[in-house]
Amino acid sequence: MKEITRIHHVGLRVRNLEISCAFYQKLGFEFVVGPIGPEPVAVIEHPSGVNINFILNASSDSSEKNILSDVPERHTGFTHIALEIADREAVKKHLAQENIPITETVDLPDGTHFFFVRDPDGNVIEFHHPSNSQVNQ
Repeated sequence: MKEITRIHHVGLRVRNLEISCAFYQKLGFEFVVGPIGPEPVAVIEHPSGVNINFILNASSDSSEKNILSDVPERHTGFTHIALEIADREAVKKHLAQENIPITETVDLPDGTHFFFVRDPDGNVIEFHHPSNSQVNQ
């Protein structure tokens, strides 16, 4: 359907607004508004235009596993958000400075490189650095 122009936002269920905001601010996101609405929801946005809505009704049980990533059975659903990056070494350095551990790194034969981190709720974030041939397309 050609009327779809872009992803407007990603909804992410979190346990604690302050903890989640602090983490995502380390990645350059800025708090916009919230909590608002019946769920309630808070909005953060990156200067690149990436918008995340925190849905603030998650269980407070911090021992819960991420059902999409941390259990042997493979459930349907969104498994991660992928953020495209221009300079992978700069991002890795920034993550190290912020004490955000990289949980997995992948190098593809075409030069594509990506790596993953977890937010405080165990949600998976991919930093995706495309190959030079993909960047020039």
